[in-house]
Amino acid sequence: MSQKRVVVLSFIAGALLTARWAPIPLARADTQGIYELRVYRAVPGKLSAMEARFRDTTSKLLAKHHLNVIGYWTGEDAPGSNNTFIFLLAHRNREEAKTNWDAMHNDPEFAKVLKLEETEKTLDRADVIYMRATDFSSMK
Repeated sequence: MSQKRVVVLSFIAGALLTARWAPIPLARADTQGIYELRVYRAVPGKLSAMEARFRDTTSKLLAKHHLNVIGYWTGEDAPGSNNTFIFLLAHRNREEAKTNWDAMHNDPEFAKVLKLEETEKTLDRADVIYMRATDFSSMK
């Protein structure tokens, strides 16, 4: 057997033994953290205006007030593809979420966003769900 084959076989054997003996960590969710799912239904024909408002203004206000947005989405399939705007936030706990939302709602810049919403209504309805990851979730 050539020296090259011995080296390769030794490497493979070592890798297999190491993999077998190494503990396999289970992904665990952070039981202290919570997530907030917000599903906004836009007024018909106003989804692009809602996206623009979030892109240009609201997302910056959320960040300013430590409202940690994990991501923004729009619906891909009918019927939600033309009016669904979704975002997911992460919080340490409900108290932190309330404190940060209260701070944003008291921000004069947010009052301007609300005033704009009054003049150019984009939001038909909002569904808000607070969630805690299960112990077998890969989310942390």
